[in-house]
Amino acid sequence: MRVTPWEAVAVFAAGVGAGAINAVVGSGSLITFPTMLAVGFPPIVANVSNNVGLVPGGVTGVLGYRAELRGQRERLVRLGAASVIGSLAGGLLLLRLPAEAFRVIVPVLIGLACLMVVFQPRINEWLAARRRPHPHGGPWLWAGVLGAGMYGGYFGAAQGIVLIGLLGSFLDEDLQRVNAAKNLLSLLVNATAAVLFAFIAPVDWAAVLTVALGSAAGGFLGARLGRRLPAPLLRGFIVVVGIVAIVKLVF
Repeated sequence: MRVTPWEAVAVFAAGVGAGAINAVVGSGSLITFPTMLAVGFPPIVANVSNNVGLVPGGVTGVLGYRAELRGQRERLVRLGAASVIGSLAGGLLLLRLPAEAFRVIVPVLIGLACLMVVFQPRINEWLAARRRPHPHGGPWLWAGVLGAGMYGGYFGAAQGIVLIGLLGSFLDEDLQRVNAAKNLLSLLVNATAAVLFAFIAPVDWAAVLTVALGSAAGGFLGARLGRRLPAPLLRGFIVVVGIVAIVKLVF
C-alpha cells in the first residue's frame, strides 16, 4: 500500500523506539505494530512486515551486548535451537489460526514473566536448593524457550520480557548477561520467522525497509543505554514495560 511521507516518518520513528526498547527489554512491537495499523496496513501484513523489519534492530542490539555474550556460546547454541524450532511453529500458526486464539493467554504470560523478573533472586535461591546446578538451565528452560519462540514467531510483542523471566530464573547469571542472551535468542526467533514470512506471507517490503532503518538505529542506541543501567533499575524498567504491554493488549 502507499503511505504519505509523514506516515513513513511515523513508522520510521516507531522503528527507532522499538529497536531501542527491544535491546533493553523487549516488546518493541507494541510501538511499531499499532503505528502500522494506524497508517492503514492490514493486521496480518503489519504483523509480518513488522517482524521482518525489526531484524536489523536485533542485530545491532546483539552487537551492542557482545561483551556480555562471552562465555555463553555452548548454552546459546542449545537454547538457540529451541528458539528456531519454536519460531517456525509459531509463524505457521500465525498463518493458519485467528489472532483471537492468543488474546487471553498472552497477557497472562507477560504477567507471569514480570513476576518472575521481580522475584528472580528468590526464585534462583529456591531452585538452587532443589536441583543440581546446570550451566544451560536444564530441560525445563529449553522447553520454556521453545514456547517463547512459538509465541515470538506468532506475534512477538513482549517476548523479550518472557525470555528474561525464564533465563533469569533458571540461570545463575548477572541480569545484564541474561539480557544479552535474551537479545540473541529474540534475534533468532525474529530472523527465523522473517525468512518464513518472506516466502509465504504478504510482506510489504517498503514498510520493512522503513522499520528496518529505524530499528537498526534504535537497537544501537538501546544497547548503549541498557548496558549502563544497574540491575534494580533495569528490573524495574522491565516490569513497567510489561505492565504497559498487558494494558495495551487487554484494552
